[in-house]
Amino acid sequence: MKTVILCGGKGRRLDRETEFRPKPLVDIGGRPILWHIMNVFSRQGFQDFVLCLGYKGEMIKEYFLYLDELSNDFVLDLRSGRRFTLGEGTRLEATISFIDTGVEAMTGARIARIKAYVEKDEDFFLTYGDGLADIDLHGLYEYHKRMGKIATVTSVRPAYWYGLVEAEDGLVTRFDEKPDAKDRINGGFMVFNRRVFDYLSEESGNVLEQEPMRRLVQDEQLATYEHDGFWKCMDTQKDADELNQIYKHGAPWEAWRK
Repeated sequence: MKTVILCGGKGRRLDRETEFRPKPLVDIGGRPILWHIMNVFSRQGFQDFVLCLGYKGEMIKEYFLYLDELSNDFVLDLRSGRRFTLGEGTRLEATISFIDTGVEAMTGARIARIKAYVEKDEDFFLTYGDGLADIDLHGLYEYHKRMGKIATVTSVRPAYWYGLVEAEDGLVTRFDEKPDAKDRINGGFMVFNRRVFDYLSEESGNVLEQEPMRRLVQDEQLATYEHDGFWKCMDTQKDADELNQIYKHGAPWEAWRK
């Protein structure tokens, strides 16, 4: 079963980082967030990936082509061209298809353009190249099969950006610093049946989260898997800084270490 990761956006809210590299290569704990995301899947047995590339996609290709060398000390024999890694290796078991889906393409178009690489499978995972979670992927997939719908999206409760104040008669009755929201949002980590391609278009402006999702809702073909564990998306520099701080104290998305 393949895992499709959307890696082509420009990450405009991370301009300080993404001016020189694509958002999925922004470092968390010394490795790109994309490496962490792929490990979430790989460590649970899902090791076949399709990367939807776009903005600065060549840098993502180069990173994985030289992953061992970039991650470890190594010896290069210039006479034979052979390289010998001196470290512990990448600790990422994966087969990766690197597919250029266009610099300007929106999410729906990117998925439509990789149809040939996933259509032999009944289902495939899809996630974004900027979100991490301690999600049980087997539980997610079992739920998807049980619901029997075309698509299942993981819903999460994000923390508010600001402190929440409730008051009565001018007196504060509740004060919470960044409480979890009551409403749920799309947390990525989706499962799609191959019938989803009937809802998508290769036209660059096709946005998965707009018309395709609305049509799936209208057709009663969109289920939601509720995840109440750790989840965080890296939208801004502040998010990247927070993820780096979280990593220093034990990354909760690395559930295999528990």
